[in-house]
Amino acid sequence: PDSYRSVANQFGVGKSTVGVAVMQVANAIVELLLSKVVTLGNVQVIIDGFAAMGFPNCGGAIDGMHIPILGPDHQGSQYINRNGYFSMVLQALVDHKGHFTN
Repeated sequence: PDSYRSVANQFGVGKSTVGVAVMQVANAIVELLLSKVVTLGNVQVIIDGFAAMGFPNCGGAIDGMHIPILGPDHQGSQYINRNGYFSMVLQALVDHKGHFTN
């Protein structure tokens, strides 16, 4: 969650170098990993499935929860949730059959 300037200072490089690295990582994620993640699928089939269940114009059911983690050494305060413990948020989206889509 740091700024480019903060990351650049931590690693002794320029802000533009950080920007290039971020873009390289983002491109690698898109090229190598995007096809391996769960995808939304046929949106119209999902909308029709929810409509048949009495939920018109619904493209998915979404929920989230806090997953407890060990507090990180760096910027740990950013991981403390409203209940006072370290966590990361898990968000999930399912289709009309209860299959995870995201």
